[in-house]
Amino acid sequence: MRKTIITLVLLGTIVLSGQTSKKDSLEKQVSKLEQLTNTNERDTVHISNLMDLALNLRYYNTDKLLSLSTKVLNLSKNIQYKNGEINSLIGIGTYYSDQGMHLKGINFYEKALFISKETKSNKQILRCKNSLAGEYSYLGNYAKALSGYLDAIEYATLIKDKLMLSILNENIASLYVSQKDYEQGLHFYKKVKKINEEINNPVYSAETMSNMASAYADMGKLEYAMFNVNASIAIFEKEKIMDWLAFAYEIKGKTYLKQKKYKWALFWYNQSEMLHETLQDDRGKIDLYNGMSEAFLGQHKDSISQKYALEAFALSTQLKSKEGIQKCAKTLYKVNKNKKDFATALTYHELYQKISDTLSTSENQKGLTMLKTKIEHERQKEELIETNKKALATQKYYVYGALFILLIFIVITFIIRRNEKIQKNLNIELNTKRQDLEKSEINLREINSTKDKLFSIIGHDLRGPIGAFQGLLKLFKNGEIGQEEFLDFVPKLKSDIDHISFTLNNLLTWGQSQMNGANTKPSITPLENLVKENMNLLSETAINKSITLVNQIPNDTISWIDSNQIDIVIRNLISNALKFTPENGKITIGVMEKNNQWEVFVKDTGIGMNTDVQKQIFAKNSNITTYGTNNEKGTGLGLSLCKEMVEKNNGKIWVTSRLEKGSCFYFTVPKAKKNYKRTA
Repeated sequence: MRKTIITLVLLGTIVLSGQTSKKDSLEKQVSKLEQLTNTNERDTVHISNLMDLALNLRYYNTDKLLSLSTKVLNLSKNIQYKNGEINSLIGIGTYYSDQGMHLKGINFYEKALFISKETKSNKQILRCKNSLAGEYSYLGNYAKALSGYLDAIEYATLIKDKLMLSILNENIASLYVSQKDYEQGLHFYKKVKKINEEINNPVYSAETMSNMASAYADMGKLEYAMFNVNASIAIFEKEKIMDWLAFAYEIKGKTYLKQKKYKWALFWYNQSEMLHETLQDDRGKIDLYNGMSEAFLGQHKDSISQKYALEAFALSTQLKSKEGIQKCAKTLYKVNKNKKDFATALTYHELYQKISDTLSTSENQKGLTMLKTKIEHERQKEELIETNKKALATQKYYVYGALFILLIFIVITFIIRRNEKIQKNLNIELNTKRQDLEKSEINLREINSTKDKLFSIIGHDLRGPIGAFQGLLKLFKNGEIGQEEFLDFVPKLKSDIDHISFTLNNLLTWGQSQMNGANTKPSITPLENLVKENMNLLSETAINKSITLVNQIPNDTISWIDSNQIDIVIRNLISNALKFTPENGKITIGVMEKNNQWEVFVKDTGIGMNTDVQKQIFAKNSNITTYGTNNEKGTGLGLSLCKEMVEKNNGKIWVTSRLEKGSCFYFTVPKAKKNYKRTA
């Protein structure tokens, strides 16, 4: 037996140490948050954290609860943070409630309820209703208390708030137990147990079991009391819920007191008293000190019994607890009688008798009042149900009439919608045909435009050189010019034939692309090869004009392009540069590496272009034909064809130019990558 006691004392020491560290931890957190107040006045998270800490300090530092709640109220008002205002008002109301100033508590709870309804904060509304009902219970207005709890239960059921349903039903149970209607109280406690099982929170279950243990102890069902209180203590110790653990220890002490096992009663009362040293729960201390007083009296330690009875008496008087005063008066009567101080004993006996009579009358009135309140509440519910039934019956006729009218509207709407759908389908069909006709018209216009442009180029740019060639051959054939004279024209004839070949190549490529017949087939191609081939092809023209061709293309410029298309681009750009560069000029072909692309440039020292020409030369329908420095003539297709070919190879083309300074044409093509496969 002794070994067990030592173990339990050590457990009490550990719990007390944990309680003290929790208090210190809370106060450190508060100090830290208060230091941040000036820099976080508009931070709602900071305000909420401050309020949570304030409420956690309820049983550790009540003055801090008031000061922090007041601070949160001011901060919340400054930024119009309604949730912060509600919580702070509840905190202030709780402080005054714990001080026994219930009217002031009610005042703050009602302010919080008003804001909660204004902001439609359902959970806060329930908190306020529950707190107000509790205050009316402390004031002895049990009708209003029960009515408030029942009203709150209706609201909690409506919004399906199981936690508040658990709390409210438990408070009603405690209300019945306080008037010694244990059966009715246990009925509500059992309802709470079922709700707690659904919530699946062990702490809530432990709170209910400790309250049930208290009721069973008062009923004399001590085995039930001991089972419930032991189960609750195990959970409170594990979760370190110190205020409830102090209450559970006190209930276990009361259970042993009912068995007249005073030694064990005092052991558990002492455990509770150690926890209360770091708690500020005067209401809880009344029952504790009264129980300890009775236990010491049972051990015939009258002086110690008197000490605790007087402390309980002082707290009961401060908090206006008639039940507390009654128990203290009874114990003090016995103590003073044992001391032979009959005058004092008689005083306490008279006080005990007076309060007993008052409480007896009050208990009877309370029971009757609560019964009336419950009956009235049920009657109002039945009237409301009946009224709703009648309203529903009336509404049915309106609903049936409305449904009939609605059915007619649906039929009419169906017919209208059906006609609209038919009309819409016809409109869509007509619109589709119109669009097809417009597309056909556009295609025809483009084909005609292509045809006109093709014939225009053939007529102007090919017929002239071919006609001149025919005329020369006719003169030679008729003998009007000799062989030597004919040979003098050979360089000119070669130039004309080269021009015809170049023009035909451009025309065929352009015509094929316009007719959607040119497919891009990229493959791995070295750019330097294309540039060398075209420079060799056009070198004679460059020599004739004394133009220097400079190739700055390095080896290994491997690209992923259609070689035929980019070949046309390079040839056109070099040919254009030769055309517009005067004798003794210079043309440079180079390349720059840009991320995943090659940027090729063809730079000349030619006559250049103004900004208007630069804007037009790449246009699709552009047919700008200008003469070169030696009157060379082009087709006007070259640059628009270049743009089309470059873009088909996922590149871009542009120009920079200044009059009399020269031009530089740029275009980009993609680099070859390892994952590219050569096109078959």
